[in-house]
Parts: sequence; structure tokens; C-alpha cells
Amino acid sequence: MATFNSHTIPECPFVTTQKVLSGKWAILLLHHLDHGTKRFNELQRLMTPITQATLTKQLRQLEDDGLVERLVYPEVPPRVEYQLTPIGQEFGQVLKEIDSWGNKYIDFVKEKEN
Repeated sequence: MATFNSHTIPECPFVTTQKVLSGKWAILLLHHLDHGTKRFNELQRLMTPITQATLTKQLRQLEDDGLVERLVYPEVPPRVEYQLTPIGQEFGQVLKEIDSWGNKYIDFVKEKEN
């Protein structure tokens, strides 16, 4: 097994992916960052009703896992932005597939209700 930031990552790609994306907000956060660099407050607005503490925790976890990069600019007041790392950008293809499947599932549910 490989290790990354004191996490033990199993060899199975499905278990690995599930572990990295285990946070309730991880996929939605990656979706928003897939559309470009965002500031913390912008992410919080996009992800309402997420709390500040939960967003901070989820961002730190994705940073630890190497999917998100935190950019701090030496300004007053400090400006902090978040963006996907190259491996985080690779997840963009998966997000497109999730979007496609999610829309098909929504249609399926609507058809079942009629």
C-alpha cells in the first residue's frame, strides 16, 4: 500500500477514490473548482448551506489529498484562493460523467413519478 500525507491508500482504485472523496461536500467542491479558481467566501456562497467550519475542513482534506491547492497572496488584507491541482483537474472528466448520469437518473425518477 502507498501512503500519502499519513493516509494509507489501498491498491484498489475504487476504495482509493471512495476514501479521497469521502467528505459530504467533496464532489460539489471539486465541481465548483473545476470551473476555475475561487476565494473562500465565493465557495461558501456557492455551497450554501455549508458552514464555514465544514468548508474549511473539507478544503483542508482535499489539500492534504493533493486535489486542491491553497494560494495565499502577500496582500493586506490577505487574499486566499483555491484551485485544483493537476491531479484534481484530472477529476474533471469524472465530473462530466457524474453530471451525465445524474441527469439521466433525474429523468428516470421523473418518469417513475408519472
